[in-house]
Amino acid sequence: MKFPVDQILNLPEMKVLDCQEIEGMGIVITIEKSVNYSTCPSCRKITHSIHQNHWRMIHDLSWSERTVLLKINRRQFKCNKCKKVFSEKLNFVDPSKGYTKRLAAHIIQQVLDSNIHSVAERNDLSDEEVESMLKGQVSLILNINLSQLKRLGIDEIALVKGQGNPKAVLVDLDTHKPIEIVKSRRMEEIREVFVSWDIQVLEQIQEVSIDLWSPYKSLVEELMPNANVTADRFHVMKQVNDELDAMRKAEKKAAMSLENKLEKDRILEGLSKSKYSFLKNEDSLNEKQKEKLKSAQEVSPILAKMHQLKEDFRDIFELTKYWGDSVIKLLDWMHEALSYFPKSIGTMVRWFGEIVGYFDEKTTSGTVEGINNKLKLIKRLGYGFRNFSNFRLRSLLNWHFSINSP
Repeated sequence: MKFPVDQILNLPEMKVLDCQEIEGMGIVITIEKSVNYSTCPSCRKITHSIHQNHWRMIHDLSWSERTVLLKINRRQFKCNKCKKVFSEKLNFVDPSKGYTKRLAAHIIQQVLDSNIHSVAERNDLSDEEVESMLKGQVSLILNINLSQLKRLGIDEIALVKGQGNPKAVLVDLDTHKPIEIVKSRRMEEIREVFVSWDIQVLEQIQEVSIDLWSPYKSLVEELMPNANVTADRFHVMKQVNDELDAMRKAEKKAAMSLENKLEKDRILEGLSKSKYSFLKNEDSLNEKQKEKLKSAQEVSPILAKMHQLKEDFRDIFELTKYWGDSVIKLLDWMHEALSYFPKSIGTMVRWFGEIVGYFDEKTTSGTVEGINNKLKLIKRLGYGFRNFSNFRLRSLLNWHFSINSP
């Protein structure tokens, strides 16, 4: 039995001394290192002098759904040269942990497809033990490489709608992966993350896409000397959409005050349930939404004009190929739209350089939307992620779990 157990166990440095199945415990495999010597960590001399034996029991990967416990003899040696006593090193288990590294990696892989509580129940572990694996193995399994980071996106996510406290999400726009989730959008916390990066990483960043929030811009200009700041086009588009929707609401409110009932009912019928027909891209509307848009435009000329301007604005970013043409068309649009979108135009004037920066490389933080949706799903399914630290780690593992984990 010993030979096949050695093969199944797959710990080449260890030899199997015994293997038995014990009722109520599972399969217990007694092992120790194959060699009868060790290297002193202080003076690097080899010694054969065993000072004493230390037996411990740890969990390993299950076999055919049966619990496996490794009874390990981690021997202490005494160096003949420097006389120091030390414990031999076992690469497959950390000294203070009650489980193998490969079991931890397997458990965490399960967590990626489920949640802490469900995985704990399925593997006869406590929530605390799974949390401990998550934290204890982070340096081995979380592999975030910033050496090639060139284009950075800074955005935010509100995990619980209406409860504020959005989290800042930092994204590598070339790999489309989040590289950090910050507890809040407070500048001191985001600064702390950036300062923790190597100066070479900060200096190699060439472009940063942000929303229209000046503290982000100031922080990038301070810490990333070679980066151009680009205003994310989708946040600029949101400004236009918000102003269009505000006018839609104003038109409905104005109709409510009309004394002519027939006119009042006509306008309200045309504007009823028209929000998404106005705000969605026109070429994405279904037939019912197109009919609703047409009805709303017929009862409100100002909304018809603003919708046309909104679509023209989108076309500048979607269809124009050359930087010069794009800038000229944007300036022309701003002139035509000034009386309809005064708030949005004011924002564009203040952020004009960053907005037209989009036309250089067509950089956006659009990938963040998909990332944010995944983060919200993780939050909803994340029973057992009882604090932000656990949620952050679980989220980053979704994109950066190392397949080479022990």
